[in-house]
Amino acid sequence: MNKGLLTLLLLLQSFLIFAQEISSVTVQSGNSAERFPVFPECVALESKKLETCFYNQVHDFVFLNFEVPEQLKQSNFEGNVKVLFEVDSNGAFKAIYIDAVDEQLIKETKKVFGKFPKIQPSTYNGKPTYAKFTMTIAIPLKSREEAVAVPLAKTETVSNKTKILTELDSIVYKKFNNPEFESHLNVPFSHSYYAQFDAALNQMGSNNHTASKPYTYAEVSKYYDLKAASEKLKKKASSWWARKLWNENMVEIQGEDYWFTLNPIFDLQIGKASQTEAAYTYINTRGVNFRGGLGKMLNFTTTVFESQGRFADYYNRYAESIKPSGGSSAIIPGMGITKDFKEDSYDFPLAEANLTLAPSKFIDLQLGYGRNFIGDGYRSLLESDGASPYPYFKLNTNFWKIKYTNTYLWLKDVRPEVTLERTYATKFMANHYLSWNVSNRLNIGLFESVIWTNTNDRGFDMSFVNPIIFYRSVEFASSAKTGNALLGLTSKFKWNNQINIYGQFILDEFSLGDVKAGNNSWKNKYGYQLGMKYYNAFKIDNLLLQLEYNHVRPYVYSHSTPITNYGHNNQNIGHQWGGNFKELIAIARYHKGRYFADAKVTLGTRGLDFDSVEDSFNYGGNIYKPYDENRPFDSDVKVGQGNRTAVFIADVQAGYLVNSATNLKLFTSYIYRSFDPLENTATTFNKSTNWFTIGLRTDIFNWYFDY
Repeated sequence: MNKGLLTLLLLLQSFLIFAQEISSVTVQSGNSAERFPVFPECVALESKKLETCFYNQVHDFVFLNFEVPEQLKQSNFEGNVKVLFEVDSNGAFKAIYIDAVDEQLIKETKKVFGKFPKIQPSTYNGKPTYAKFTMTIAIPLKSREEAVAVPLAKTETVSNKTKILTELDSIVYKKFNNPEFESHLNVPFSHSYYAQFDAALNQMGSNNHTASKPYTYAEVSKYYDLKAASEKLKKKASSWWARKLWNENMVEIQGEDYWFTLNPIFDLQIGKASQTEAAYTYINTRGVNFRGGLGKMLNFTTTVFESQGRFADYYNRYAESIKPSGGSSAIIPGMGITKDFKEDSYDFPLAEANLTLAPSKFIDLQLGYGRNFIGDGYRSLLESDGASPYPYFKLNTNFWKIKYTNTYLWLKDVRPEVTLERTYATKFMANHYLSWNVSNRLNIGLFESVIWTNTNDRGFDMSFVNPIIFYRSVEFASSAKTGNALLGLTSKFKWNNQINIYGQFILDEFSLGDVKAGNNSWKNKYGYQLGMKYYNAFKIDNLLLQLEYNHVRPYVYSHSTPITNYGHNNQNIGHQWGGNFKELIAIARYHKGRYFADAKVTLGTRGLDFDSVEDSFNYGGNIYKPYDENRPFDSDVKVGQGNRTAVFIADVQAGYLVNSATNLKLFTSYIYRSFDPLENTATTFNKSTNWFTIGLRTDIFNWYFDY
């Protein structure tokens, strides 16, 4: 690490001392205050007097013990030595970093700080802890009396007619106290992580809205003390490396009304899958996450990933089956378009970002590049996070018993049919979601979505920007041939504080006449979800059991013109399986301290196409086929029609939370997948896979391997 970067970290991670004086702010946490380190001369003092005494003793000790090298004295040297030092939890002083123009000054400073006697360490909530400070030693040295005689906070001085500004030296830094836990920053959406506070958010009488994800830290902190949970998980660690490994962000900065963190991101996995030609599977992701807040209203986060990987054969085949136009070999579900890496691997770079402005307690606005989710289940029929990230603008309005979310999305159709001059086609989506807490137990949500494309240079149609307009009306006014609208309903009933029942209903198209006829018309395009969560199941703390059933009829999410279907990058924005399926999922999640375990079993039936010369019909599972072409029949349309395929997936994962601040996890997982179609085809065939993996990953997004 170069000297300039170390100096930056020095300045940004610590308190500041000017002219051998310490400028600091006592950090409050609830009713417990941080107590400064205590010299023997200061034992009888408290509060501000103790703080002043500590400063004076440090000053006096340095003044009495620091010997300016003779060579520098003779040259009348004037300058500063900047020192980052700490008093550890045992009361020992340690110079962490020293910045000086002369190597002799660095050696002398190390020597002086090595002479400091042990003192009583800082305490926080009554427990010994470390404390970091930055000290500027002015050369030539000044006694405390001489230093007091000179103003400490000069804005400028004049020497030899040269103006010297000291604004940077006047910046005051606070001890980092996890301000993100109370910010409007999004909590990275991971099913496993969200399960830790799901029970707290779903207590009877809570006036929150759990279907719209990701949550913000401010939303969660109202019902679950994230800061206390983080403190509880902290290990005793005094050295810098130990704290960064187990408890802290790599870089964490806090000042007056602002904060920043910087962390490396890892997803390193290696495994072995049966019936896979490659000797092993792997994921090699390295990245960096930068997040922060400016004041109380503005928060931001950005993450950049560089990834390579090779997966189990069934997953590789699926990724290649949805490859885009233009020569790329695959699209990794949830990630994005790949480049070839070596002979049998994929390179899939990824970036995500979010900028949130909360001008009032009622409204927050988000500009992002990422994914969103609507629902209380593992799956979402309305808007899931299984597709690649996309640009979006989100407006959340929260008042009374209402949360109203408007999301505008910029999506891509990457099929060869719509690719022009190597440029993918752009499509747009606008969503309304109104969540209403009807009572202490019941929540109901109304969802509306419309998708349109750039026909006749239509661009982003401002007709859909109005956050309270009825999309169906605008769609038909703008020409229904160039738009596609869907409606949805969500619900949640809190049976008690342990049991929640939830559901979703999606309506793509509906024909009342055909419903009355009772002939299962293809036009009745709908799907539904029923689920239940059991918190602290069987009186076992932190055990979550979940059962979920999803049922989606053929041709749901598809459209007469595929570009206006419910998809992005050849993936469905709704349920990842597309249409024409039914699915039962059982999930168990448990955590205790830093240990965790998740288990999931999926039983499903899918109706796939044969895609053969003998049978080229569209049975309603592939949303990228127009529903007006090659339908085998118009009535007696049922789930599972076509190449009926039985799916069984068991997924077990267990591990250890390495770093509680970054959610870095060491884990091992095992997936068993059985795929049994009615008839083997070129793309659909009977196959069973055992896939074992071990890894180290920062758990900030969901991997879905259940295809």
